[in-house]
Amino acid sequence: MEYLELTCPCHFGLESVLKREITDLGYEVSEVEDGKVSFLGDAQAVCYANIFLRTAERVLIKVSSFKAVTYDELFEQTKAVEWERFIPGDGKFWVTKASSVKSKLFSPSDIQSIIKKAMVEHLKLTCHQEWFEETGASYPLRVTLMKDVVTLYLDTSGVSLHKRGYRLSTAKAPISETLAAALIMLTPWRGDRILVDPFCGSGTFPIEAALMAANIAPGMNRHFTAEAWENFIPRHEWYDAADEARQLVRPDVETDIQGYDIDGEIVRAARENARRAGVDHLIHFQQRPVSELHHSKKYGFVITNPPYGERLEDKKDLPQLYTQIGEAFRRLDSWSEYLITSYEDAEKYIGRKADKNRKIYNGMIKTYFYQFVGPKPPKRIPGYEEKSGR
Repeated sequence: MEYLELTCPCHFGLESVLKREITDLGYEVSEVEDGKVSFLGDAQAVCYANIFLRTAERVLIKVSSFKAVTYDELFEQTKAVEWERFIPGDGKFWVTKASSVKSKLFSPSDIQSIIKKAMVEHLKLTCHQEWFEETGASYPLRVTLMKDVVTLYLDTSGVSLHKRGYRLSTAKAPISETLAAALIMLTPWRGDRILVDPFCGSGTFPIEAALMAANIAPGMNRHFTAEAWENFIPRHEWYDAADEARQLVRPDVETDIQGYDIDGEIVRAARENARRAGVDHLIHFQQRPVSELHHSKKYGFVITNPPYGERLEDKKDLPQLYTQIGEAFRRLDSWSEYLITSYEDAEKYIGRKADKNRKIYNGMIKTYFYQFVGPKPPKRIPGYEEKSGR
């Protein structure tokens, strides 16, 4: 069985969450770098990683890595790669993205063009053909140059893994599905605990939480580019991974997950997104401002993505908004609260210093994940829930 080195990009600052996910799938992590985690696996691992990982942006196969400071070196080193291991004679191949950091070669278009030409020259020799119709499966490449080290990847995912397929209706500045999942996984929340998002927007936090509670794999109902790579990933591997994902779903799970937003149209869109995700029965959505945030039960979680005030005209409203958030938190004095924001005065107006603060990049925006940790619930004893009203 041939082993591959697989690399999964992720949000900067959340590599540890992805590493834990990969380890939990049973694979050996080989390297952790800024914004990506690499591990060893076979063809089956490509399928399982795409279907089961909640925090990875893509699953890439590392094809080759070498140093190049001239375009001649880039051409020759790329031409020397055994491309026939991956790409058949009728395969469609191109460099979908090239990025360069602190390298002498920095033009994305030139890098893409030269790598494509080098691949064609190599495959001419190994496939014994002068012309490539490229009518078969697609094999997109992604290329990174870091300090003159070129790394060539085959992209097995195609559309980014954060696009689960359920979020057709979005609010302004929605948080990505992969980031929401990673932030939830940074907390002690589990599916049998209460979770409320008072700024639910398109419903991403509640939906991702419900998917976790019901053990629904994030990629179970979507397609991936590598599904057509039958030359080295047998079709049955995809079927087997998808079948296992379906068998692991917990259809009878009970949850207390709630999403609020002040905008009624947004709440309706969140409900529709939850329906598409198959978890609408697990979430209660309601139009409600944060000033009315309350809950009768103890030891719940608030996990939310409040407005950042990225537009200048909105910044003037942030002190009042974050003061209201702080007042709501004080009413929920036995709860734990987690919020991601770029607003640097958040703690000041919330009126409390966070127990933990983690810097995370949400796209190009530097944000902070403030963690206000509440008391742990008492250990469960027979009859505890009935007596306490939990």
